[in-house]
Amino acid sequence: PYYVDMDQNLFLQASLHSSDQNLTVFVDTCVASPNSSDFRTLVYELSKSGCASDSTYVLFPSPRSDVARFGFNSFSFVNRFPSVFLRCELVVCRYHDFSSRCYQGCVSRFKRNADS
Repeated sequence: PYYVDMDQNLFLQASLHSSDQNLTVFVDTCVASPNSSDFRTLVYELSKSGCASDSTYVLFPSPRSDVARFGFNSFSFVNRFPSVFLRCELVVCRYHDFSSRCYQGCVSRFKRNADS
């Protein structure tokens, strides 16, 4: 566990460990839950499809392509739960494959109106 105060800035880093030097990593989606085994019932979305859902969520520049850095302000689930757990989905792509998901950044998908 990592203990923080409310509204403290958290900085996270994900590193890809591979012998293949031609890979890059991208943070696609991050959600938080008060339950470490249930990320569906009560969740708070920090980012989705590479887009910030929380106003404090930030992607930071990385020194290497195999490292992704991001951060957000700490929070709680209405003071009813003692812990907050994170689940982040990362995408691994070929380095410099600009058609890959890693290089698309924020992808917002809009629902179409189903008029009669």
